[in-house]
Amino acid sequence: MKTPASAFYRNPVKFRIPTAENLVPIRLDIEIDAQRYKDAFTWNPSDPDSEVVVFAKRTVKDLKLPPAFVTQIAQSIQSQLAEFRSYEGQDMYAGEKIVPIKLDLRVNHTLVKDHFLWDLNNFESDPEEFARNFCKDMGIEDPEVGPAIAFAIREQLYEIAIQSVVLAKESRLSKKGRRGIDYTPLSKGGAVAVDLVKLFGQKSSVVRKRKEWDVYEPIVDLLSNEEVDALEAKEERNFR
Repeated sequence: MKTPASAFYRNPVKFRIPTAENLVPIRLDIEIDAQRYKDAFTWNPSDPDSEVVVFAKRTVKDLKLPPAFVTQIAQSIQSQLAEFRSYEGQDMYAGEKIVPIKLDLRVNHTLVKDHFLWDLNNFESDPEEFARNFCKDMGIEDPEVGPAIAFAIREQLYEIAIQSVVLAKESRLSKKGRRGIDYTPLSKGGAVAVDLVKLFGQKSSVVRKRKEWDVYEPIVDLLSNEEVDALEAKEERNFR
């Protein structure tokens, strides 16, 4: 007899991002004396903290940034790692549920837009593998696009995991309890059609509703130099 999905919500698991590798998405955006450094990458929370300073020093040296960036980069990474570690050991809800993932990003001259569902119950999923297959099938040649796609997925899954921790806390504090965030059972009368043939492998958790294939078909555009310049100018104005 299959366990009802609601049972999973009554039996939380310990916090972790629902992927095979429990990596922390780190985002940096630092400006000092009119020089700006932006980057996004993942970090293994099991790595020694001393590696943070080593990374900061190497980055500043490689990019020829002012020495003041070392402290700012290291502090930003350490702060984000501390936030991640604050959730470790806490309960979060897991179970048979899927959530929407949205891609809307620009990497150099490549613009990528997509919308799909991700299975949170698969802790062996691999955003990097999905990104590699996506780039291969869409004919994307820029090697920086794949890592950016994987990061965008991991960042959203991290936020969802945090929400699950908050939900578990609220459930314990509430006398009546709460059932958890909305989810769509994968087995409910074929309501969700699964397409895992082309883009997705054994370690993937991607689900697409058949009726949404045309609406959410992946969009990949190559932008001209003029279009990139205009977008970068707009981003800079928004940052200011």
